[in-house]
Amino acid sequence: MQQLIAGVHKFQQQELGRHRELFRRLSAEGQNPHTLFITCSDSRVLAELITQSKPGDLFVVKNVGNLVPPAGVTGSTNSTAAAIELAVQTLGVSDVVVCGHSQCSAMAALLHGVPAPEAQPHLQDWLEIAAPVRELLARNYGHLVDEAARTTAAAEENVLFALENLHTYPSIQQRLASGSLRLHGWFFKIATGELFAYDAGTEQFQPIAGVS
Repeated sequence: MQQLIAGVHKFQQQELGRHRELFRRLSAEGQNPHTLFITCSDSRVLAELITQSKPGDLFVVKNVGNLVPPAGVTGSTNSTAAAIELAVQTLGVSDVVVCGHSQCSAMAALLHGVPAPEAQPHLQDWLEIAAPVRELLARNYGHLVDEAARTTAAAEENVLFALENLHTYPSIQQRLASGSLRLHGWFFKIATGELFAYDAGTEQFQPIAGVS
């Protein structure tokens, strides 16, 4: 906690000055993010850092495993749906990014089971939303014996599963039909800092090329 408090002081004393006018404008005008960014709660995955975005640019949803429940899932497991509706309908974002990552402990738990599930019932129920990903791995990825490779495959397939589930939301359907919304599947490799985007043409995650 002391580290957090020290960080607050550093922000107020050193960093706030660089953004003071931006925060004043955002306070006066409200937020107008251009992108809904859905990513994992993993402490190593920071949307603003890896995209070098400023305050006000991204509407960020972080949850365990960057899951997107289908629109029909209600109750305590679908606060993510509330964020999707707010970002797409109220804030009018133009893009939605679902970003998975390497070494995802949520995907490992999805494949191998939640440790002591009786003590973690909410986690157990949450990950079961992605059960189709586990079933897909069992059907199509039997050739992968390396656990790290299987976890990576699950993380990538989970991004595609999330994109499929986004299509179940009426607000998403309407915005896609009007051509005013774009969906993107990304994958972040922690060890190298590389970002990959799903290419529907090649059906592969391709490196996001740098800007020259």
